[in-house]
Amino acid sequence: MIAAVLVLFLTHTALAVRTPTISWITKEQIVDIGSSVQLECSVQYSVDYPVLWIKKGSDETQDLPISSGPTLILREPRYSLRHDTGSSTYILQIKDLQESDGGEYLCQVLISRTNRVTATVNLLVRRPPYILDNSTRTVVVSDGDSVKLECYAGGVPTPSISWRRENNAILPTGGSIFKGNILMIPSVRKEDRGTYYCIADNGVSRGDRRNINVEVQFAPVVEATRPRVYQAMQYDMDLECHVEAYPPAAIVWIFRQESIVNNRDYRVSQFTTADEFTDTTLRVITIEQNQFGNYTCRATNKLGQSSATVTLIESMTPVCPPACGHLNFSSGVPLAPYVALMLLAALGVYVVRRQPVVL
Repeated sequence: MIAAVLVLFLTHTALAVRTPTISWITKEQIVDIGSSVQLECSVQYSVDYPVLWIKKGSDETQDLPISSGPTLILREPRYSLRHDTGSSTYILQIKDLQESDGGEYLCQVLISRTNRVTATVNLLVRRPPYILDNSTRTVVVSDGDSVKLECYAGGVPTPSISWRRENNAILPTGGSIFKGNILMIPSVRKEDRGTYYCIADNGVSRGDRRNINVEVQFAPVVEATRPRVYQAMQYDMDLECHVEAYPPAAIVWIFRQESIVNNRDYRVSQFTTADEFTDTTLRVITIEQNQFGNYTCRATNKLGQSSATVTLIESMTPVCPPACGHLNFSSGVPLAPYVALMLLAALGVYVVRRQPVVL
Protein backbone atom coordinates (compact mmCIF):
# COMPACT_ATOMS: atom_id res chain seq x y z
CA MET A 1 0.00 0.00 0.00
CA ILE A 2 2.75 2.40 0.87
CA ALA A 3 4.59 1.47 -2.32
CA ALA A 4 1.53 2.22 -4.44
CA VAL A 5 1.09 5.61 -2.85
CA LEU A 6 4.76 6.37 -3.44
CA VAL A 7 4.52 5.49 -7.14
CA LEU A 8 1.42 7.64 -7.54
CA PHE A 9 3.17 10.56 -5.84
CA LEU A 10 6.25 10.30 -8.04
CA THR A 11 4.13 10.09 -11.19
CA HIS A 12 2.15 13.18 -10.24
CA THR A 13 5.37 15.05 -9.46
CA ALA A 14 6.89 14.14 -12.86
CA LEU A 15 3.82 15.35 -14.71
CA ALA A 16 3.80 18.55 -12.74
CA VAL A 17 7.34 19.49 -13.70
CA ARG A 18 7.02 18.70 -17.40
CA THR A 19 7.51 21.86 -19.48
CA PRO A 20 6.14 22.45 -22.97
CA THR A 21 8.38 21.64 -25.92
CA ILE A 22 8.17 22.34 -29.64
CA SER A 23 8.70 18.99 -31.32
CA TRP A 24 8.55 20.16 -34.93
CA ILE A 25 8.27 23.33 -37.04
CA THR A 26 8.13 23.86 -40.80
CA LYS A 27 11.47 24.25 -42.54
CA GLU A 28 12.34 27.43 -44.46
CA GLN A 29 9.77 28.23 -47.13
CA ILE A 30 10.65 29.84 -50.48
CA VAL A 31 7.52 30.76 -52.42
CA ASP A 32 6.51 33.17 -55.19
CA ILE A 33 4.62 36.37 -54.61
CA GLY A 34 0.84 35.89 -54.91
CA SER A 35 0.89 32.24 -53.88
CA SER A 36 -0.03 30.61 -50.52
CA VAL A 37 1.98 29.00 -47.73
CA GLN A 38 1.36 26.88 -44.61
CA LEU A 39 3.50 27.18 -41.49
CA GLU A 40 3.12 24.33 -38.98
CA CYS A 41 4.26 24.08 -35.39
CA SER A 42 3.77 20.97 -33.20
CA VAL A 43 3.86 21.58 -29.42
CA GLN A 44 3.88 19.02 -26.59
CA TYR A 45 2.60 19.54 -23.05
CA SER A 46 1.14 22.96 -23.80
CA VAL A 47 -2.43 22.47 -22.61
CA ASP A 48 -2.08 25.03 -19.85
CA TYR A 49 0.05 27.49 -21.79
CA PRO A 50 -0.71 29.87 -24.65
CA VAL A 51 0.93 29.06 -28.01
CA LEU A 52 1.55 32.08 -30.22
CA TRP A 53 2.47 32.70 -33.87
CA ILE A 54 4.46 35.95 -34.14
CA LYS A 55 6.06 37.69 -37.11
CA LYS A 56 9.42 38.96 -35.96
CA GLY A 57 9.97 42.68 -36.40
CA SER A 58 12.95 44.52 -37.77
CA ASP A 59 15.01 47.46 -36.54
CA GLU A 60 12.17 49.72 -37.64
CA THR A 61 9.11 47.59 -36.75
CA GLN A 62 7.95 45.73 -33.69
CA ASP A 63 7.08 42.03 -33.42
CA LEU A 64 3.60 41.35 -34.80
CA PRO A 65 1.42 38.85 -32.82
CA ILE A 66 -0.70 36.81 -35.24
CA SER A 67 -2.45 34.20 -33.09
CA SER A 68 -2.82 32.91 -29.55
CA GLY A 69 -3.83 29.29 -29.16
CA PRO A 70 -6.48 28.42 -31.77
CA THR A 71 -7.56 32.07 -32.16
CA LEU A 72 -6.31 34.69 -34.64
CA ILE A 73 -5.32 37.99 -33.12
CA LEU A 74 -4.52 39.68 -36.42
CA ARG A 75 -7.67 40.59 -38.33
CA GLU A 76 -6.38 39.97 -41.82
CA PRO A 77 -8.54 38.07 -44.37
CA ARG A 78 -5.47 36.53 -45.99
CA TYR A 79 -4.57 34.78 -42.71
CA SER A 80 -6.23 31.66 -41.27
CA LEU A 81 -5.37 29.34 -38.38
CA ARG A 82 -6.19 25.69 -37.78
CA HIS A 83 -5.46 23.66 -34.63
CA ASP A 84 -5.04 19.92 -35.06
CA THR A 85 -5.75 18.66 -31.53
CA GLY A 86 -4.66 15.11 -32.34
CA SER A 87 -1.06 16.15 -33.06
CA SER A 88 -1.24 19.41 -31.13
CA THR A 89 -0.17 21.25 -34.27
CA TYR A 90 -0.93 24.90 -34.96
CA ILE A 91 -1.20 25.54 -38.73
CA LEU A 92 -0.93 29.12 -39.95
CA GLN A 93 -1.95 29.68 -43.59
CA ILE A 94 -1.25 32.89 -45.52
CA LYS A 95 -2.85 33.46 -48.94
CA ASP A 96 -1.98 35.91 -51.73
CA LEU A 97 1.52 36.42 -50.36
CA GLN A 98 2.98 39.91 -50.55
CA GLU A 99 6.63 40.92 -50.40
CA SER A 100 6.00 42.34 -46.91
CA ASP A 101 4.95 38.87 -45.68
CA GLY A 102 8.50 37.64 -46.00
CA GLY A 103 10.59 37.36 -42.87
CA GLU A 104 11.05 35.26 -39.72
CA TYR A 105 8.04 33.70 -38.00
CA LEU A 106 8.14 32.56 -34.35
CA CYS A 107 6.17 29.72 -32.85
CA GLN A 108 6.28 30.52 -29.14
CA VAL A 109 4.99 28.90 -25.96
CA LEU A 110 4.59 31.46 -23.20
CA ILE A 111 5.42 29.86 -19.85
CA SER A 112 6.02 33.04 -17.85
CA ARG A 113 7.09 36.62 -18.43
CA THR A 114 10.71 35.53 -18.47
CA ASN A 115 10.39 31.97 -19.72
CA ARG A 116 9.41 31.17 -23.29
CA VAL A 117 9.96 28.24 -25.64
CA THR A 118 10.54 29.44 -29.19
CA ALA A 119 11.15 27.94 -32.64
CA THR A 120 11.55 29.92 -35.87
CA VAL A 121 10.83 29.43 -39.56
CA ASN A 122 11.99 31.79 -42.31
CA LEU A 123 9.59 32.71 -45.11
CA LEU A 124 11.17 34.01 -48.33
CA VAL A 125 8.64 35.51 -50.73
CA ARG A 126 10.23 35.60 -54.16
CA ARG A 127 9.48 38.60 -56.34
CA PRO A 128 10.69 39.25 -59.90
CA PRO A 129 13.21 42.09 -60.17
CA TYR A 130 12.12 45.62 -60.98
CA ILE A 131 14.27 48.64 -61.79
CA LEU A 132 13.98 51.39 -59.19
CA ASP A 133 13.18 55.00 -60.05
CA ASN A 134 16.50 56.28 -58.70
CA SER A 135 18.29 54.62 -61.62
CA THR A 136 19.68 56.69 -64.51
CA ARG A 137 17.36 57.30 -67.46
CA THR A 138 19.14 59.61 -69.92
CA VAL A 139 22.40 61.54 -69.77
CA VAL A 140 23.65 64.34 -72.02
CA VAL A 141 27.39 65.03 -71.79
CA SER A 142 30.16 66.60 -73.83
CA ASP A 143 33.05 64.77 -75.44
CA GLY A 144 35.69 64.07 -72.76
CA ASP A 145 33.36 64.37 -69.76
CA SER A 146 33.11 61.75 -67.01
CA VAL A 147 29.88 59.72 -67.09
CA LYS A 148 28.26 57.83 -64.21
CA LEU A 149 25.42 55.42 -65.03
CA GLU A 150 23.56 54.02 -62.01
CA CYS A 151 21.08 51.15 -61.85
CA TYR A 152 19.30 49.78 -58.79
CA ALA A 153 16.62 47.11 -58.54
CA GLY A 154 14.23 45.61 -56.02
CA GLY A 155 13.05 42.03 -55.79
CA VAL A 156 13.51 38.89 -53.71
CA PRO A 157 16.11 37.53 -53.66
CA THR A 158 18.18 40.68 -54.22
CA PRO A 159 18.78 41.01 -57.99
CA SER A 160 22.20 41.24 -59.58
CA ILE A 161 22.84 44.08 -62.05
CA SER A 162 24.66 43.80 -65.37
CA TRP A 163 25.23 46.22 -68.26
CA ARG A 164 25.22 45.76 -72.03
CA ARG A 165 25.19 48.00 -75.08
CA GLU A 166 22.89 47.92 -78.04
CA ASN A 167 23.84 45.17 -80.52
CA ASN A 168 26.32 43.84 -77.92
CA ALA A 169 28.79 46.59 -78.81
CA ILE A 170 31.94 46.77 -76.72
CA LEU A 171 31.48 48.76 -73.51
CA PRO A 172 33.85 51.65 -72.68
CA THR A 173 35.05 49.50 -69.77
CA GLY A 174 36.04 46.73 -72.20
CA GLY A 175 34.11 43.56 -73.03
CA SER A 176 30.41 43.26 -73.81
CA ILE A 177 29.17 42.78 -70.20
CA PHE A 178 29.83 44.72 -67.00
CA LYS A 179 28.50 43.62 -63.59
CA GLY A 180 27.67 46.10 -60.84
CA ASN A 181 25.26 48.89 -59.99
CA ILE A 182 27.47 51.72 -61.30
CA LEU A 183 29.06 51.91 -64.74
CA MET A 184 31.74 54.62 -64.91
CA ILE A 185 33.11 56.11 -68.14
CA PRO A 186 36.05 58.35 -67.08
CA SER A 187 36.38 60.18 -70.40
CA VAL A 188 33.48 59.65 -72.75
CA ARG A 189 34.00 59.71 -76.53
CA LYS A 190 31.49 60.25 -79.29
CA GLU A 191 31.88 56.55 -80.15
CA ASP A 192 30.46 55.76 -76.69
CA ARG A 193 27.10 57.35 -77.44
CA GLY A 194 24.03 55.18 -77.85
CA THR A 195 21.75 52.92 -75.82
CA TYR A 196 22.96 51.09 -72.73
CA TYR A 197 20.93 48.29 -71.12
CA CYS A 198 20.69 47.89 -67.33
CA ILE A 199 19.58 44.30 -66.69
CA ALA A 200 18.33 43.09 -63.28
CA ASP A 201 18.09 39.36 -62.65
CA ASN A 202 17.42 37.21 -59.58
CA GLY A 203 16.35 33.94 -61.16
CA VAL A 204 12.64 34.77 -60.80
CA SER A 205 10.72 35.27 -64.04
CA ARG A 206 12.54 36.95 -66.96
CA GLY A 207 14.05 39.82 -65.02
CA ASP A 208 13.76 43.50 -65.83
CA ARG A 209 15.62 45.89 -68.14
CA ARG A 210 15.96 49.63 -68.58
CA ASN A 211 17.25 51.38 -71.69
CA ILE A 212 19.51 54.29 -70.85
CA ASN A 213 20.36 56.71 -73.64
CA VAL A 214 23.80 58.32 -73.52
CA GLU A 215 23.98 61.43 -75.70
CA VAL A 216 27.50 62.72 -76.28
CA GLN A 217 27.81 66.26 -77.61
CA PHE A 218 30.82 66.80 -79.86
CA ALA A 219 32.23 69.25 -82.38
CA PRO A 220 31.48 68.63 -86.07
CA VAL A 221 33.50 66.21 -88.16
CA VAL A 222 33.24 66.97 -91.89
CA GLU A 223 34.30 64.65 -94.69
CA ALA A 224 34.17 65.34 -98.42
CA THR A 225 32.64 62.33 -100.15
CA ARG A 226 34.74 63.10 -103.29
CA PRO A 227 37.42 65.75 -102.70
CA ARG A 228 37.96 66.23 -106.47
CA VAL A 229 35.14 66.16 -109.03
CA TYR A 230 35.22 66.70 -112.79
CA GLN A 231 32.62 68.06 -115.17
CA ALA A 232 32.36 69.75 -118.55
CA MET A 233 31.03 73.26 -119.00
CA GLN A 234 27.27 73.73 -119.33
CA TYR A 235 26.53 70.58 -117.35
CA ASP A 236 25.47 70.13 -113.74
CA MET A 237 27.65 68.56 -111.03
CA ASP A 238 27.00 67.51 -107.41
CA LEU A 239 29.49 68.29 -104.62
CA GLU A 240 28.88 66.21 -101.49
CA CYS A 241 29.91 66.30 -97.82
CA HIS A 242 29.12 64.04 -94.86
CA VAL A 243 28.77 65.83 -91.48
CA GLU A 244 28.81 64.17 -88.07
CA ALA A 245 27.94 66.44 -85.13
CA TYR A 246 25.82 66.65 -81.98
CA PRO A 247 23.98 68.85 -81.44
CA PRO A 248 23.28 69.06 -85.17
CA ALA A 249 25.47 71.56 -86.95
CA ALA A 250 24.62 74.57 -89.08
CA ILE A 251 26.04 73.79 -92.54
CA VAL A 252 27.03 76.28 -95.25
CA TRP A 253 28.79 76.00 -98.61
CA ILE A 254 31.36 78.70 -99.37
CA PHE A 255 32.90 79.67 -102.73
CA ARG A 256 35.48 82.41 -102.96
CA GLN A 257 34.72 83.55 -99.40
CA GLU A 258 30.99 83.96 -100.05
CA SER A 259 28.22 81.77 -98.66
CA ILE A 260 26.15 80.05 -101.31
CA VAL A 261 22.35 80.29 -101.33
CA ASN A 262 19.84 78.69 -103.68
CA ASN A 263 19.64 80.58 -106.98
CA ARG A 264 19.82 79.86 -110.69
CA ASP A 265 23.46 78.79 -110.40
CA TYR A 266 23.37 76.67 -107.21
CA ARG A 267 21.04 74.42 -105.27
CA VAL A 268 21.85 73.25 -101.72
CA SER A 269 20.13 70.25 -100.17
CA GLN A 270 20.57 68.44 -96.87
CA PHE A 271 19.44 65.00 -95.74
CA THR A 272 19.57 64.01 -92.07
CA THR A 273 19.96 60.27 -91.51
CA ALA A 274 20.09 60.50 -87.68
CA ASP A 275 20.36 63.16 -84.98
CA GLU A 276 24.11 63.40 -85.52
CA PHE A 277 24.49 62.49 -89.23
CA THR A 278 23.77 64.87 -92.12
CA ASP A 279 24.59 64.54 -95.80
CA THR A 280 24.71 67.82 -97.73
CA THR A 281 24.86 68.26 -101.50
CA LEU A 282 25.70 71.38 -103.52
CA ARG A 283 24.56 71.16 -107.14
CA VAL A 284 26.37 73.52 -109.46
CA ILE A 285 23.92 74.21 -112.30
CA THR A 286 24.98 74.66 -115.94
CA ILE A 287 28.59 75.21 -115.03
CA GLU A 288 30.31 78.32 -116.33
CA GLN A 289 34.06 78.87 -116.49
CA ASN A 290 34.10 81.07 -113.41
CA GLN A 291 32.45 78.32 -111.29
CA PHE A 292 35.42 75.96 -111.35
CA GLY A 293 37.56 76.02 -108.23
CA ASN A 294 37.54 75.14 -104.53
CA TYR A 295 34.27 74.88 -102.62
CA THR A 296 34.23 74.67 -98.81
CA CYS A 297 31.65 72.76 -96.81
CA ARG A 298 31.62 74.22 -93.27
CA ALA A 299 29.73 72.87 -90.23
CA THR A 300 29.39 74.69 -86.90
CA ASN A 301 27.79 73.88 -83.54
CA LYS A 302 28.31 75.19 -79.99
CA LEU A 303 31.31 72.91 -79.48
CA GLY A 304 33.31 73.89 -82.52
CA GLN A 305 33.67 74.12 -86.27
CA SER A 306 35.06 71.94 -89.05
CA SER A 307 35.24 72.09 -92.82
CA ALA A 308 36.24 70.15 -95.91
CA THR A 309 37.14 71.27 -99.43
CA VAL A 310 35.76 69.94 -102.69
CA THR A 311 37.53 71.02 -105.90
CA LEU A 312 35.47 71.29 -109.09
CA ILE A 313 37.73 70.71 -112.11
CA GLU A 314 36.88 71.21 -115.79
CA SER A 315 36.81 68.13 -118.01
CA MET A 316 36.50 67.90 -121.80
CA THR A 317 33.59 65.48 -121.74
CA PRO A 318 30.50 65.36 -119.51
CA VAL A 319 30.63 63.15 -116.46
CA CYS A 320 27.72 60.86 -115.79
CA PRO A 321 25.90 61.26 -113.41
CA PRO A 322 24.44 63.84 -113.13
CA ALA A 323 25.01 64.78 -116.78
CA CYS A 324 23.31 61.59 -118.07
CA GLY A 325 20.53 62.40 -120.50
CA HIS A 326 21.00 66.15 -120.03
CA LEU A 327 21.89 68.32 -123.03
CA ASN A 328 21.74 72.09 -123.02
CA PHE A 329 20.98 73.02 -126.64
CA SER A 330 20.25 76.62 -125.75
CA SER A 331 23.83 77.20 -124.69
CA GLY A 332 25.15 77.13 -128.23
CA VAL A 333 27.82 74.60 -127.28
CA PRO A 334 28.26 71.77 -129.83
CA LEU A 335 27.07 68.32 -128.91
CA ALA A 336 29.54 66.33 -126.90
CA PRO A 337 31.65 64.00 -129.04
CA TYR A 338 30.30 60.84 -127.47
CA VAL A 339 26.71 61.92 -128.29
CA ALA A 340 27.66 62.55 -131.92
CA LEU A 341 29.25 59.12 -132.13
CA MET A 342 26.10 57.55 -130.78
CA LEU A 343 24.03 59.24 -133.49
CA LEU A 344 26.45 58.13 -136.24
CA ALA A 345 26.41 54.59 -134.95
CA ALA A 346 22.63 54.52 -135.00
CA LEU A 347 22.61 55.89 -138.58
CA GLY A 348 25.13 53.23 -139.68
CA VAL A 349 22.96 50.45 -138.31
CA TYR A 350 19.99 51.86 -140.25
CA VAL A 351 21.97 52.01 -143.54
CA VAL A 352 23.22 48.46 -143.15
CA ARG A 353 19.72 47.18 -142.57
CA ARG A 354 18.47 48.99 -145.75
CA GLN A 355 21.05 47.33 -148.05
CA PRO A 356 19.63 44.56 -150.29
CA VAL A 357 20.68 41.04 -149.57
CA VAL A 358 22.90 39.61 -152.34
CA LEU A 359 22.29 35.92 -153.07
